[in-house]
Amino acid sequence: MAVILVVDDEESIQELLRYNLEKEGYKVLAARDGLEALERVGKDQPDLVVLDVMLPHMDGMEVCRQLRLNPKFRELPVIMLTAKGEEIDKVLGLELGADDYMTKPFSPRELVARIKARLRRVKSADEVPDQIVHGELRIDLTRFMVYIKEQETELTPKEFELLRVLATRPGKVYSREELLERIWGYEYAGDTRTVDVHVRHVRQKIEKDPSNPEYIETLRGIGYRFKG
Repeated sequence: MAVILVVDDEESIQELLRYNLEKEGYKVLAARDGLEALERVGKDQPDLVVLDVMLPHMDGMEVCRQLRLNPKFRELPVIMLTAKGEEIDKVLGLELGADDYMTKPFSPRELVARIKARLRRVKSADEVPDQIVHGELRIDLTRFMVYIKEQETELTPKEFELLRVLATRPGKVYSREELLERIWGYEYAGDTRTVDVHVRHVRQKIEKDPSNPEYIETLRGIGYRFKG
């Protein structure tokens, strides 16, 4: 049974989500402010967090940032709830590492569907497949090889790692900063343009039309994701 932590200071939202999630067989935990959210994640280790942006004591953006700074919770799925029309919340939330977002007021059925989809992706990623196949692209994760139409395509180690990170979690948005940290490490002295250069090189090697990519999508002002 998957465990969902719902972080929202509105009791009506808590009860609405508890009802709909428990009906689907999930165990639901609750937190009403940012500090309590971090405590519950550390103590109960939920499988996914539904996180409101506007919270007492510590807002959802800071909660998300704190989770992503902890290697233990870096891959914990986070779906953020934002106020209607607050585009900056959506962009900043994704930059900080949120996996998805929904705008209030929201459809409980749609949120449950997104939770199910995200948990399926996490389960698939945990199984660590030997290869990823998407259209004419095949990534052999055991031999560190990439094929287009079964023709070997040579990538540098950093290019392969960039493609692997993106393709292992299709649909997840990665900011340039997150990719720089994951692939080049905390101490890397470069800047985020390094990521853009490597994405461009990977596209030149795997895309039919690099200017209209089929696999690696750019989200302007945010980062990149692998189309899943």
